[in-house]
Amino acid sequence: MCQVVHTMDYVIQAKKLSKSFITRQTFPGIWGAIKSLCFSKKQEIPAIKEISFSIKPGERVAFIGSNGAGKSTTIKMLTGILHPSSGSIEVLGLVPWKNRHALGYKIGTVFGQRTQLWHHLPPSDTFDLLAKIYEIDRPTYESRLKELLDVFEIEPFFHKPVRQLSLGERMRCELVASLLHRPEILFLDEPTIGLDINAKLKIRGLLNRLSKEYRITLFLTSHDTADIEQVCERVIILDQGSIILDSTLKELKKTYVKKKILTLTTDEEHFLLDLAGVKVLENTNHHFVCEVNIETVSIDRVIQETLKKTSLKDVTIEDPSMEEIIRTLYGTAHV
Repeated sequence: MCQVVHTMDYVIQAKKLSKSFITRQTFPGIWGAIKSLCFSKKQEIPAIKEISFSIKPGERVAFIGSNGAGKSTTIKMLTGILHPSSGSIEVLGLVPWKNRHALGYKIGTVFGQRTQLWHHLPPSDTFDLLAKIYEIDRPTYESRLKELLDVFEIEPFFHKPVRQLSLGERMRCELVASLLHRPEILFLDEPTIGLDINAKLKIRGLLNRLSKEYRITLFLTSHDTADIEQVCERVIILDQGSIILDSTLKELKKTYVKKKILTLTTDEEHFLLDLAGVKVLENTNHHFVCEVNIETVSIDRVIQETLKKTSLKDVTIEDPSMEEIIRTLYGTAHV
């Protein structure tokens, strides 16, 4: 699969993008249904409220938010399925809802809960059909397919019916199906949902390889924070239709990580440590675990005080989970 060559500064640009849906007021019961038919009022519900962001070629971006935050609505506008109420979008220099057909040749989509593979047919048949849909000539198709078979290691089950594949095998085939026409942007919606830990690691590794080796831009939505940490370099967080944070993963952790988990293996079976900013989580069997508020006390100070009481065999320092950081952000946004 040849490297994608980009000639533009941004592959996605959204400016003051908004989308509202019109609903009708309804009333319960039979008489309510009649009343709704005759006297219902229209109500405008904003789903997206003037969001703006730009994405450069080859970026790996997590677009996350709680259910109902507006993620799906945004992706549908970016891919041309929905027309925005106001604002503008350009994806690869095209206006999605005006150039949806042309855009379809430049982007790929992978949805963890939907499939583009035929259930009773082997992946090979679906790939042949997609090659015709995307008007890929036979020599080019065979060359690309051979490379993708090697990269994603799907040759052993290439000719097996999809219904006989494991979920992890199917997801690898879904990725191949989305990459046959060599897209410049890959939209991924919950790509690891339902997979076991080994299959998740495999998919994440493949996504990283796609981005680093082939410069494919990844736009990922996921409720699995491990997907975000292991694949993406930037996070856009959406809440109630508005962007509450747009930051690199590194800056996000630097700004919002106020506590660390310190695990010590000691010579003493247990010992007392009374320091402001230190919350003891476990203190038994030569195992001491505490939560350290680094705004109050430094990790060095905690270790120094520990060494006054016992010697250390091992030290582990961990950041709080990405899930906890995001939960803190949501809490701050709602205050």
